[in-house]
Amino acid sequence: MRIALFITCFNDTMFPGTGRAVVTVLERLGHTVEFPQEQTCCGQMHFNTGYRPEAVPLVTRFARTFADYDAVITPSASCAGMIRDNHAVLAEQYGHARLQAEVAEVVPRVFEFTEFLTDVLGVTDVGARFPHKVAYHPTCHSLRGLRLGDRPQRLLRAVRDLDLIDLPAADSCCGFGGTFAVKNAETSAAMLADKMRGVLDSGADVLCAADNSCLLHIGGGLSREGKGVRTMHLAEILAAEEGNPR
Repeated sequence: MRIALFITCFNDTMFPGTGRAVVTVLERLGHTVEFPQEQTCCGQMHFNTGYRPEAVPLVTRFARTFADYDAVITPSASCAGMIRDNHAVLAEQYGHARLQAEVAEVVPRVFEFTEFLTDVLGVTDVGARFPHKVAYHPTCHSLRGLRLGDRPQRLLRAVRDLDLIDLPAADSCCGFGGTFAVKNAETSAAMLADKMRGVLDSGADVLCAADNSCLLHIGGGLSREGKGVRTMHLAEILAAEEGNPR
């Protein structure tokens, strides 16, 4: 199977360690991962803010960059949702027949990281060890968009010595929502306060999620309050081997 990593522009710029963690896990499972240098943005920012025609060149680039791969893996439920739900919409509204065909060919091969592990590879135990109390925040795109269900939790439960803690009001939004946090700052801050309260009430040492964008928002709030709770992408926990013999 020829596998490509779509790191996303957000992760590439601010959280490159997440991409390295994805590669670590997949290589540990015996797979080779390629990173096409031509990749850029999926176009979500443009799509969500009304610049839809401007997103079409990004859709075109994505479809052609990843055309030859059997699976395209991304550690972002948000970007996976954009590709699967909206690339075909843009190709139909503003593209042409060739682009529509290219998008239709590549989109079914795009997988969010936990989907690929559980549904395609059929594994939950990836050989990780992480002796900490961890709470999982199901981001809106992973919960309501991709409908990941309990895939992330199944992977976390298989991590050796990890104590998976229930997160109060887990399905509530953290208030980030991309530009929502900028355009509706007061509402976003109130939602963030509720989410942080749930994190602190859980007693977890680490909060993880399938989207670094939400972790940036929650982690920033926790850091400003000096609460001492770390935020980590789920892939980083699955890549961890704390105390495992090498």
